[in-house]
Amino acid sequence: MKPIDLRGPLVMGILNVTPDSFSDGGRFVGRDAARAQAERMLAEGAAIIDVGGESTRPGADTVPIEVEMERVIPVVEMLVGEFDAVVSVDTSKPEVMRSALGAGASMINDVQALRQPGALEAMAGADVPVCLMHMQGLPRTMQTDPQYDDVVVDIIRFLKSRIEACVAAGISRERIVVDPGFGFGKTLAHNYELLARLEEFGELECPVLAGMSRKSMIGNLLDLPVAERVTASAILAALALERGVNILRVHDVKETVQAVRLVEELRKTRKT
Repeated sequence: MKPIDLRGPLVMGILNVTPDSFSDGGRFVGRDAARAQAERMLAEGAAIIDVGGESTRPGADTVPIEVEMERVIPVVEMLVGEFDAVVSVDTSKPEVMRSALGAGASMINDVQALRQPGALEAMAGADVPVCLMHMQGLPRTMQTDPQYDDVVVDIIRFLKSRIEACVAAGISRERIVVDPGFGFGKTLAHNYELLARLEEFGELECPVLAGMSRKSMIGNLLDLPVAERVTASAILAALALERGVNILRVHDVKETVQAVRLVEELRKTRKT
């Protein structure tokens, strides 16, 4: 496994090896297709490849452990062995976490914030970063009727509690990344309030990951199909960087890397 400087800015390329993910389901299931997509994202500037074997789109059902393993582990081994890539694995299952780390993964990205039984213990024994994401409910039901008193305050409170649980389990704070979970149990208004107030997550004193790429917060506002949300995704990525995000999880690496370069140049100009 390779070390990662979580301060960023880092572009994390999404590699879904699933048949049913919302944006690219079925496109990269085969080993050759996954290899080609990973090679392209790395060439375009992805610092991390995030491999997912279970769709977490709204309405998605859970996948058996064995199926997720069969999808993910060979791809992790290929990415590490052939490309020496920094690999993250998007999973909530402790069994998959352990196998992925054994195969050379350098990070775990958990939409359930290590709430499954055994997940805290699995990560306590591994000296790698872990991303804790907020999700109200589960994928099957999360978009039914999400409610918050104050979406930002409520999510920060949740993430604080998960950070405390991690530290109590032996996971050092320096290894923790937080993700407010755009689109996971949030309305359109919730998502844009999160974006507007992203700087408030700085109080958690952990790197922040944002995943808005091609999501319904773009499609529902602009009336665009998934394939036509690339430009808007890059714009949101730049806005997130301006609000203190460290890691951008995206489908379209080239366009996001360009957005990052523009924001970094702007930051340099401010300093001079």
